[in-house]
Amino acid sequence: MTQDVTSSARKGGKSTARWRTVDIVVAAVVAVAFGVVFAAWGALWNFTLPAFAAFPPAQAFMYGMWLVPGVVGGLLIRKPGAATFVEIVAATVSVFLGIPNPVAIIFYGLVQGLGAEVIFAAYRYRSWRLPVALIAGAGAGLVPAVLDNVLYNAAWAPAWMLAYGVLVVLSSIVMAGAGGYALIRALAQTGVLAPFASGREQSRT
Repeated sequence: MTQDVTSSARKGGKSTARWRTVDIVVAAVVAVAFGVVFAAWGALWNFTLPAFAAFPPAQAFMYGMWLVPGVVGGLLIRKPGAATFVEIVAATVSVFLGIPNPVAIIFYGLVQGLGAEVIFAAYRYRSWRLPVALIAGAGAGLVPAVLDNVLYNAAWAPAWMLAYGVLVVLSSIVMAGAGGYALIRALAQTGVLAPFASGREQSRT
C-alpha cells in the first residue's frame, strides 16, 4: 500500500532550514526546465485563444501549468523559500525565451511562488502529504485569480470574472497540486531524488 508524502524533517532547528549546495543546484535545474515549459505553454495559450472567443474565462482551465514549479519546488526541496525560488526562476527563464511583458511575468512568478510558500509555511515545512500539496496549489492559484481580474479583466461582467477566478484556482489545484505531487512521486521511484527526503520517502512506498 502506498502512503502520502510525510515529512521526515521533524528535527526543527537551523540544520533543517539550511539550503545545501545540492538543493540550490537541483532547484535551479528544475526551475530552468519549467521555464522552457512556460515558453511552450505560453505559445499554446496564445494559439488556443480563438477557441475561447465566445467565453474567454473558459481558457483559465489551462492556467494551472504556470503554478506547477512553486508546488514542485516546495515538495522537492522542503526548505523555506523553495517554492518562491523555483517559481520566480522559472518565470525569469521564460522571459529570456521570449515571453512578453518581462516585468509583469517576473512579478507574477514572485507572488505566485509566495502563494504556495505561505501554505507550506503554515504547516511549518513539516507536512508534505497530498492535501497540503492541493492547498498549496490553491494558494498559488488564488494570486492570479485575483490579480488577473483586477489588472486585465476589469471590463468583464462579474459572472465572467468569478468564473475565471474559480477555474484558475481549480486548474491550479489539479495541475500544480495533484500534478506536482504525482510528479515528485514518479521521480522518486526512479531514484533520482535519493539526496532528498522526498525521494527517500517515496522510494520506500
